[in-house]
Amino acid sequence: MALNRAACIGGGVIGAGWIARLLLAGVDVDVFDPAPDAQRIVAEVLANAQRAAGKLLDAPLPAPGQLRFADTLEQAVAGAELIQESVPERLDLKRAVLQAIDAHAAPDAIIGSSTSGLLPSDLQQGMRHPERLVVAHPYNPVYLLPLVEIVGGHQTSTQTIRRASSLYTALGMKPVTINREIEAFVGDRLLEALWREALWLVKDDIASVTEIDDVIRYSFGLRWAQMGLFQTYRIAGGEAGMRHFLGQFGPALKWPWTKLMDVPEMDEALIDKIAAQSDEQAGGRSIRDLERIRDDNLVAIIRALAQQQGGAGWGAGAALRDQEQMLRDAAADATAAPLQLTSGSVPAEWIDYNGHMTEHRYLQVFGETSDALLTHLGLDADYFASGRSFYTVETHIMHLGEAHEGDGYETRTRILSADDKRLHVFHQISNPATGSVLASAEQMLLHVDTTAQKATPVDADLGNRIAALAREHAVLPGAAAVGRYVGQRP
Repeated sequence: MALNRAACIGGGVIGAGWIARLLLAGVDVDVFDPAPDAQRIVAEVLANAQRAAGKLLDAPLPAPGQLRFADTLEQAVAGAELIQESVPERLDLKRAVLQAIDAHAAPDAIIGSSTSGLLPSDLQQGMRHPERLVVAHPYNPVYLLPLVEIVGGHQTSTQTIRRASSLYTALGMKPVTINREIEAFVGDRLLEALWREALWLVKDDIASVTEIDDVIRYSFGLRWAQMGLFQTYRIAGGEAGMRHFLGQFGPALKWPWTKLMDVPEMDEALIDKIAAQSDEQAGGRSIRDLERIRDDNLVAIIRALAQQQGGAGWGAGAALRDQEQMLRDAAADATAAPLQLTSGSVPAEWIDYNGHMTEHRYLQVFGETSDALLTHLGLDADYFASGRSFYTVETHIMHLGEAHEGDGYETRTRILSADDKRLHVFHQISNPATGSVLASAEQMLLHVDTTAQKATPVDADLGNRIAALAREHAVLPGAAAVGRYVGQRP
């Protein structure tokens, strides 16, 4: 479901994250937040989001939406299709704000509350149109983490739940609809249990905040990032699966391992202790520094997950692949033009001893571009599972410019020729800021039966799609780099 205009009421940490995700999805956003530093916070978070998106997405982004700060709530919500409320967690404040939104929003607008724990049925009280309110609870940073918990109240309509899920999906998110409203929903219930236990471990001098974080981030945190809790435990049960795991470890739930239901008093001594240890853990890094480190780590994890399952992605990586395909489809142009298939920015690990992008990374980008072309042509996981694929059998790369850390890049592709077994393509990597061509690659791909390990004709539907695109590209002007051989003089 396409979304053109949204409003965000509240521009703090969560509100600014929503604003960034919406803008980068090409949605115009009107913001209302009377706080004097709201515009500064939004600008800083947006800058981080733009930086992270350039590293995360291998697809052409739409033109960013327009950002406007409104003088009043009424001005902000007028004409918005989606209104995201992200004001502080006070029931009286949220009710007053939601009632004001309800009174001035368009009749068919969806209203989403970012509350992390308040019941939607309580939030609906006093609204004239409570059926259009949902809790849409995201996770920080909103512009990177795809999950949003969708929770309806007693008066929320089924149609609202469906529409909200479609809108958030169009923003590249993974909506999970919670069947019944409970305080703190699902994610924060799980986090609260871990948080309570961690507080006791610090209180009792069993571990410091750094040691506890290390236990999480070097072990089960990585497992949770790609498989969650129950599937992780299923694997722990071995070949016998979850039933064996529950039979073996279920009795441990009765053992006195946890103080889960007994919360330490948050007195000044414990608060000071945790705060001091947290300051030491930060090592002088500012919040913005830590955000950028966090974002870089999340980008690396999500992009790594996107490479799994034959490139179809796993977990958050699958959501990224779906988002990239939506972006490619939206950017497709019916007129004859090279396809823009991938884009990004050069990370530090791609830089060699000469201070610019090392040569094998160009081949990596060209390989990812060929993969994106195949996806564009309709080769998906089911096609590859059927025992058919394209193999690259020849590549010629010309290095024409230098790319440095942080430089943006994008690739464009054209089909030079094709028959029932061969696909001859030409790629270019360019710097979108300067327009300069950094490298080109001419490749021959061969369609194969992966079981028989021999060339085989493509099926009729795929052949027709390839032929149609080849005809479009045949009218493009020639490229000087096509047909060159190593050592050929200009």
